[in-house]
Amino acid sequence: MSDGYGAQSMTAPLKRVVMRRPGLEMAAADPAAWHYTSAIDLGAARAAHDVFADALRAWGVEVLYHEEPLPGLADSVFVFDPVLVTDRGTLVLSMGKEKRRGEEEPLARTLQACGVPVYGRLEGAARVEGGDTMWLDHDTLAVGRGFRTNAEGVRQLRGLLEPLGASVVDYDLPYFTGPEACLHLLSAISPVDTDLAVAYPALMPVAFWAELRRRGVRLLEVPEGEFLHSQATNVLCVAPRRCVMLECSPVTQRLLEDAGCEVVTFPGEPLSFKTEGGPTCLTRPVWRDAV
Repeated sequence: MSDGYGAQSMTAPLKRVVMRRPGLEMAAADPAAWHYTSAIDLGAARAAHDVFADALRAWGVEVLYHEEPLPGLADSVFVFDPVLVTDRGTLVLSMGKEKRRGEEEPLARTLQACGVPVYGRLEGAARVEGGDTMWLDHDTLAVGRGFRTNAEGVRQLRGLLEPLGASVVDYDLPYFTGPEACLHLLSAISPVDTDLAVAYPALMPVAFWAELRRRGVRLLEVPEGEFLHSQATNVLCVAPRRCVMLECSPVTQRLLEDAGCEVVTFPGEPLSFKTEGGPTCLTRPVWRDAV
């Protein structure tokens, strides 16, 4: 978009992104209630987050900050989930995790202040989280239906995207470890180019896997240990074959580098490993320039 927004891609060069630094709401969170492995050290979490933001700036990405107070919303640092940014503006979603509801409109207001209009909203019983969405190309959005995204959400999303010339293809996600865990469609895959992605196929819907194969997407399969313990499938593509990932996944990092990718890492222990949210989750792309 010439207006500085529009992100109907996972791999086009990233120009603008919204982030939210870890705040007091996360530091005060009860780990058991929020499904964190332990309490958050705010200083250490912010330091890791800042290393990540600096890496994006070093690659020429404009980093915008979502700073509206959100007391009690500990997961609000994960700005990927409450909205999508389309060529016509923000599509405001509705979170499937009940504790996260209320994050959506504040993020939309921040985007409006940055010049991104609201294009549409999900309503009523519709539930979709950004982590369950993946652009297969500019005009095709893959959506995973599971504990965070429901059939009504998919139906409304399809209706909102149709006027943009975009279609929705949806897939059932597996149960995995149950409703309390965070299993999104993007938990199992991160594209790093139009024909390359890191993935953990064991948790991918078969029809989704088949569609990627039909499109000629090569999957770099991450080992089970790095999937389970260091979020190796959570990789942010900044430009084709240029990406950011968490430290402590040496096998996956080597697979990416052997495939011709430039990889930067940042510490995962202070924030991401405790809260199930890596670099993709910590960013909401505002503008990816496909030209």
